[in-house]
Amino acid sequence: MVAWLFPGQGSQYVGMCKGLYESCASIRDNLELSGRLLGFDMVGIMQNGPEEVLTLTQNAQPAILAHSIAISDLLSDYSSQPDMVAGLSLGEFSALVVAGSLSYSDALRLVRLRGLAMQEAIAPGEGTMTAIVGLPEELVERICEEVSPERDVIVANYNCPGQLVVSGLTALVRKAILLAQERGARRTVELSVSAPFHSKFLQPVGEVLREFLRSIQVRTPKIPVISNVTAEFFPDDPERIKELLIVQAFSPVKWEQTIRKMLSIGVDRFVEVGPGKVLNSFVKKIDRDAQVSSTDVENLAQLREIEISA
Repeated sequence: MVAWLFPGQGSQYVGMCKGLYESCASIRDNLELSGRLLGFDMVGIMQNGPEEVLTLTQNAQPAILAHSIAISDLLSDYSSQPDMVAGLSLGEFSALVVAGSLSYSDALRLVRLRGLAMQEAIAPGEGTMTAIVGLPEELVERICEEVSPERDVIVANYNCPGQLVVSGLTALVRKAILLAQERGARRTVELSVSAPFHSKFLQPVGEVLREFLRSIQVRTPKIPVISNVTAEFFPDDPERIKELLIVQAFSPVKWEQTIRKMLSIGVDRFVEVGPGKVLNSFVKKIDRDAQVSSTDVENLAQLREIEISA
């Protein structure tokens, strides 16, 4: 069985999709249409930056979605289809587009709005996120609880064994990091983000999404999609799907649990669809025997090889 995985914010880079954009008319048309739909030069920012503009949440999120869907559309043209899909945070919207639950135009406008709301949810500098490498999840959870019983700092991403991300108020995150280092963390890396994503401080984002989701149609997925919030398949009920997308903004991302769910039901091949290869690295840390491949390639010949091998 084959699963397609869709990356989240942080996978963007200046020059993303440049080779395929220049060599493939369908990729070019898709990305240019996306920019017109949103009313800004998304392709120019993707390919030429500057980096500080591309990494703005309201720009990075639609750029990653557009990249991912342009590639998935091309793979589908080659008659390649996944047995199931999932996406990390932002990538969940790409997964739902591929599954037929969200229209592409609605998803594009939704993630642009999501990005703007995330940047406005909390004052700059008040919140942050930091990755902790080398400690078990139970210990990191205890550290967060010790620092803030009120959950002003939490584990926000369960990426893979020994790699978690904590999110919350900046001063408390830094206190948690000091404790993690004292207790044996191999490494800590502060993430370049504008807000403490997937924490309670992003609840206002959920309300913005709720209002937008009232105005669009969400359909039952045509192929199975696993939710970040539950690490279980999205239900058939469109209203419940909407609710999960709302709470996802301020709920921890259960990525390791998602991959283990896929493995448990027979997935043995994972294709990362979009920019970067970080999800492949997470999969290999969860199961070293899993087969992984990335669509972040330079030309169509390389992409066709991935389609054949999948």
